[in-house]
Amino acid sequence: MKAKKSENYLERKPLRKESIGWKTEENGFVTLEIENKGVFNRIAQKLFKKPKISYVHLDEMGSFVWPIMDGQKDITEIGKAVDGHFGEKAHPLYERLAKYFQILDSYGFIEWNNE
Repeated sequence: MKAKKSENYLERKPLRKESIGWKTEENGFVTLEIENKGVFNRIAQKLFKKPKISYVHLDEMGSFVWPIMDGQKDITEIGKAVDGHFGEKAHPLYERLAKYFQILDSYGFIEWNNE
């Protein structure tokens, strides 16, 4: 039986989900537009006046990373771009990036390119 190769998290390639709308605001920050679908969301919209679309405003570093997540660049490559743009301000770099991608993944905002 062949041993499974352990995956290096930094070699994963994040990809924005196509269902997530987004735009870059005048200030350069990215806003994600999340459509609240499903039965429970419809009930909440009717009973509690919850919005059909939620807006998630990314911070400076998140706004830099979001557009370059194309499923081709791995986290290491994205980290080099972030380091080149923000320098020491982004450190501890890979710890911050790993947490950022874990959060995006937990909300279902990204997918992983498994090529």
